[in-house]
Amino acid sequence: MAKLRTITLIALVFGMMAGAHADTLQMDGIVTDAESPRPTRGMTQSNVESSFGSPVSKKAAVGDPPISSWEYQGFVVFFEYDRVIHAVVKR
Repeated sequence: MAKLRTITLIALVFGMMAGAHADTLQMDGIVTDAESPRPTRGMTQSNVESSFGSPVSKKAAVGDPPISSWEYQGFVVFFEYDRVIHAVVKR
């Protein structure tokens, strides 16, 4: 009986392992990081403006800590105080 339980357990484990896999999803129109230069985390607002030019629009800081954003043609940059915390590509 113990031998049957062991064989069943082994078969169950191998069955679960066989079902574990991942697929890569390819989507048309998605821009990768290498294709879209944008500001990196930690850059100052003056560095961003000197490297990427003037933004299309600026949104005032809200909250505590103050979070502001600058919108460029292809991406949006989010700042905490005067430092970049994130830059995202626009769809």
